[in-house]
Amino acid sequence: MEVSELLQAPAVTLIVLFGAIVVALAFEAVNGFHDTANAVATVIYTNSLKPRTAVIISGICNFLGVYLGGIGVAFAIVHLLPTDLLVNAGSKAGMAMIFAILISAISWNIATWRRGIPCSSSHALIGAIVGVGLANAIVQGAPLFRSTNFGSVEAVLLSLLISPFLGFCLAALVLKLVRKGTRDSRLHEPPEDRQPPAWVRAVLIMTSTGVSLAHGSNDGQKGVGLLMIILIGCLPAHFALNLEYGPKSWDQAILSLDQMARVIRYKNGQMLVQASYQGSDAKDGVNFSSSGRLNPISLQIENIAGCLEEHNSPGSITPEKRLQLRKGILLLEDEIKSMEKSKTLQLTSSEKEIINRARADLRRLTDYAPMWVILVVATAIGIGTMVGWKRVVITVGERIGTEPLTYAQGASSEIVAMLTIGFADLLGLPVSTTHVLSSGVTGTMVANRVGLKYGTVRDIALAWVLTFPTTTLLGGLLFVVFCKLVQG
Repeated sequence: MEVSELLQAPAVTLIVLFGAIVVALAFEAVNGFHDTANAVATVIYTNSLKPRTAVIISGICNFLGVYLGGIGVAFAIVHLLPTDLLVNAGSKAGMAMIFAILISAISWNIATWRRGIPCSSSHALIGAIVGVGLANAIVQGAPLFRSTNFGSVEAVLLSLLISPFLGFCLAALVLKLVRKGTRDSRLHEPPEDRQPPAWVRAVLIMTSTGVSLAHGSNDGQKGVGLLMIILIGCLPAHFALNLEYGPKSWDQAILSLDQMARVIRYKNGQMLVQASYQGSDAKDGVNFSSSGRLNPISLQIENIAGCLEEHNSPGSITPEKRLQLRKGILLLEDEIKSMEKSKTLQLTSSEKEIINRARADLRRLTDYAPMWVILVVATAIGIGTMVGWKRVVITVGERIGTEPLTYAQGASSEIVAMLTIGFADLLGLPVSTTHVLSSGVTGTMVANRVGLKYGTVRDIALAWVLTFPTTTLLGGLLFVVFCKLVQG
């Protein structure tokens, strides 16, 4: 960050900036209460590691997960936000959006944490984003179902249904296989004050480490994305574009844009020729589609390409033009997604490849995060875990079943959580650490023919069912309230 730019910013901007950063980091700390606490729950409860050691290892793995996992998940969540708010993140409505999302998610997470109920921070965050998108559509008088990327929302809702079921069934199956594969009775006894056998302890430590890495590569990135939106909104001159975007990438982006423009022009001509054979009514329809869809995209591409050709790096662009270029790229992406949904363009596989390559080149210019942002977010998650891990660990270990968690149950649950979340990361699926692990423990209790504490199971199930609608409603209401406050 350029210190001179920070010092020149108005006092109000600085207050909003630091306030928003504090709230964003508070969300990540609360994320540590819930999700990372789940990652270390079994390894702590089974005495495989001391709490301090487990939390430190988990914090390191979360950092590595965020660092090595890229930022795909971070900006996948960010791009659920309404485009008109996203391109104006520094506006009053944009800042109302940020505070509404974060406060909604934090409030729900703290409410469930105080009861020791495992709850997914990811789904709380996504619910709040959807609520803001719907509220923004109502305020603007826009169609509700164009306010957010509902294709991604559907994937999240599907994961809400599937992940607990997978965790329950697979963990129960793994426990049965462990029973058949080994006759060591110590594996099926409560930990009390004993450490597990060496090989089981190694498995528990390895899987806990794997879950923490997967959590960092998925959940930890969401805080990175939100922090970048805050920085872009308050200090656009420095954060609107990736200033480390190299000359080769710059030239490649220009080439990719030229190829995309050729595809769009070709398709536009194709549609007009086709219309001329179908009569004036059909032609009018195509002309409407062309002027409403293809021509604005061509204009967006022309404006972006012109800006890139005029300069040789992001640093050579004036601060005002950096923000305008970012807005142009986001609007172009929005137009392309709209065309894909409406099937305006019938693209061949090679044409799709050309357009997707250009989109990827442009995203590397706008979707990025400095290393210090990743470090700050990872640190916030680690601190949150150190402060609030105990409530969730006790719930997972003692309050799901009528008997305490055994070594075999802990290992089975962690193995399933590590593999399921890791596989989901490879597929780009939004799976909850919390849901997979807590349902996995429940599955091992049932497989072990241990009674369930239905009060705890009921609370977990209610939190699972209510997280999305509650945070959606809260996020929408807070957005409307904050918009009225900043505009009044």
